[in-house]
Amino acid sequence: MSEAGAYLALLEEIADQTDQIALRLFRTATLGVDIKPDQSPVTEADRAIESLAREIVGQRHPGLGILGEEEGEQVASGQTRLIIDPIDATANFVRGIPIFATLLAIEDHGEVVAGVVSAPGLHTRWKAARGSGAFSGQRRLLVSTIDSLPEAQLFHSGLGGGTFEAPPPPGLQRVLDRVGRSRGFGDFYQHMLVAEGAGEVAVDPGVHPWDVAAIQVIVEEAGGRATTFSGERDVFGGSLVTSNGLVHDGVLGMMGEESRE
Repeated sequence: MSEAGAYLALLEEIADQTDQIALRLFRTATLGVDIKPDQSPVTEADRAIESLAREIVGQRHPGLGILGEEEGEQVASGQTRLIIDPIDATANFVRGIPIFATLLAIEDHGEVVAGVVSAPGLHTRWKAARGSGAFSGQRRLLVSTIDSLPEAQLFHSGLGGGTFEAPPPPGLQRVLDRVGRSRGFGDFYQHMLVAEGAGEVAVDPGVHPWDVAAIQVIVEEAGGRATTFSGERDVFGGSLVTSNGLVHDGVLGMMGEESRE
């Protein structure tokens, strides 16, 4: 097994255990919910999942660093770390919407080499190890081959911003007017649909590294691209566009045109 494959096995072990926490607390009337300074929700499930993931890493790979949404960064001696979003789409989780997931990735010397997106409410998990392809169960993931925007399906995270969400990017309406169809799934799910070939592009204007890391390796291993709005391949870039690669530059160019006007 490759080193990336071994890290992927660790991520799946973590997901196997953390999924149980998410399902146990999902749709419970007594779920503890707090509001963070940025006005986004955090639940007892978020905290419990990240705590357990850190405990497992401490037992299995004590040399790994950890960067998590809820507990911040734990620096280790090496240059390899776990990046975790314990529940992506926490607002969905709070409202009883089953589109939520735990996002787990291993970053080694600045490159994400393994990633897992585990969505127990959907009974689905997506995974990838660098150089070994992307999978959901035994099914190999491949992006679509559609190369025309009028035939493309675009996913987006929202059109009106919100109390704790970034507003739509400049130029998004220009792209929406060109594509054949659009739907607002948001969060991790839109990007996994791109990796599956169910759509051609997904746009997310406000992201953190724990939102991006696992998604990046899965989409890329499925044959797609994952960049910032400015085209940089950077999990710390603050924005995310995933695509099948064939429509990527066209979408970035159209959004950029409006931002320069």
